[in-house]
Amino acid sequence: MAMAFKMATTGMWVTDECKKSYMEMKWKKVHRFIVFKIDEGSKLVTVDKVGGPGQGYDDLAASLPKDDCRYAVFDFDFVTVDNCRKSKIFFIAWFVFQHLNYFSSHVALIVIFSYHHLA
Repeated sequence: MAMAFKMATTGMWVTDECKKSYMEMKWKKVHRFIVFKIDEGSKLVTVDKVGGPGQGYDDLAASLPKDDCRYAVFDFDFVTVDNCRKSKIFFIAWFVFQHLNYFSSHVALIVIFSYHHLA
């Protein structure tokens, strides 16, 4: 099994695939967004879907299930008032009330990514 990072507060584990995909998005700009899911059986947070650089927020929203929870990170490009091109990565928690594991573990996932500067 690949290396996983434990989210101590929930007993969930984040796979190294999650971190690798996030770093590819942040540094190589090969992904516009990444959607993560929890495998309830193994208690692993894994990559569910990846959006290519040409996809946008609407594509991310369309990829989220209506009846299940997910986490996502989205690389948002914008231009400042000084006409400078910028990019910020946003963490999105997509909750469905029935699945409280997502609610209780989202803070731990943010901590894992925090040293990589999430907006």
